[in-house]
Amino acid sequence: MSTRVVLAMSGGVDSSAAAHLLLEQGYEVIGLFMRSGATEETVCATDDKNTLPILNSKSHKQGCCSASDAADARRVADMLDIPFHALNFKDAFGRIKDYFADEYLAGRTPNPCVMCNNWLKFGKLWEFAEQVGASYISTGHYAQLNSVPGESQPALVRGLDRSKDQSYVLFGINRGLLDKIMFPVGGFVKPEIRELAGEAGLRTANKPDSQEICFIPDNDYFGFLNRYRGEQETAGEMVDTQGNVVGHHNGFENYTIGQRKRLGVAFGTPRFVIKIEPESKRVVIGTREDLARKTLEANRSNWLIDSPGSEIRCQAQIRYQHKEADCTVEILDEDRFRVSFDNPEYGVAPGQAVVLYDQDRVLGGGWIM
Repeated sequence: MSTRVVLAMSGGVDSSAAAHLLLEQGYEVIGLFMRSGATEETVCATDDKNTLPILNSKSHKQGCCSASDAADARRVADMLDIPFHALNFKDAFGRIKDYFADEYLAGRTPNPCVMCNNWLKFGKLWEFAEQVGASYISTGHYAQLNSVPGESQPALVRGLDRSKDQSYVLFGINRGLLDKIMFPVGGFVKPEIRELAGEAGLRTANKPDSQEICFIPDNDYFGFLNRYRGEQETAGEMVDTQGNVVGHHNGFENYTIGQRKRLGVAFGTPRFVIKIEPESKRVVIGTREDLARKTLEANRSNWLIDSPGSEIRCQAQIRYQHKEADCTVEILDEDRFRVSFDNPEYGVAPGQAVVLYDQDRVLGGGWIM
């Protein structure tokens, strides 16, 4: 019998191509669409313990992880003749929305994509894979897993296509799952994946990449927070690094560390958001030199290697698609570490993930304090 794999299908070209590649490699593939938004659709229960409930979805775009995406994923699955299931993760996904709102209202910059991977895609996905007797789970992420001599688990490394690499958002995966995960597209560059999907006749071959957070399709974070939590009294003063008032803002959640555009004030030289103070509702702005940071501390660490010891030399990446920087990492305790950069970094934002690399290999990471 073929080895069974549960593949997270988003309705995009990457997961569609992943399904095709897995089939070519001889795997038995089960497609799973992870519905995450509050919609009018209902979940159809099933008495068969070996199958998953099916979500009845409409074809028009609605909510998040849209019904049109679900329809695209289902059509690809039908064409490839693989079983397809859609699960409603509304309740579980509410946790991610709560986290997103809580972080912004605390003056921090959240990363919901990392949390979604940690809590849903590589948590719930494996739970359901076990229910259907699958040996592996798979996604369309641009990352790779390589065997390492002497190590029981494979190493998570960057995808071949550095412009699409998604290893940063995967640092929080439970290390014990690494040998149960497959990334079929990680060894390709994006144009190759589109070409492969086109040659296979997949309807998603030319579908545009998603650029927004899935539950905020209009990219209006401020509007989402007002709808989700109600209007907040977060307006306040904009000050310089000496505390002088230079303007006013309509809500500190509209800003993130390192932001330069849409500050609402004009100076002779560029100014950046340096600090957000939720208690006083102040947004502090300054020069690029004021933005420089030589050190940071992170907590909620997750390691994808054996014990790193007390100190390691590596590279740290402070944002998705940010260039990694040489640094020394001091392990403070099981939960925290300190990063000391060889050269100043700009835009270090509390709430973002800092991911540690040894060249292309992900060592682990944590959340900037």
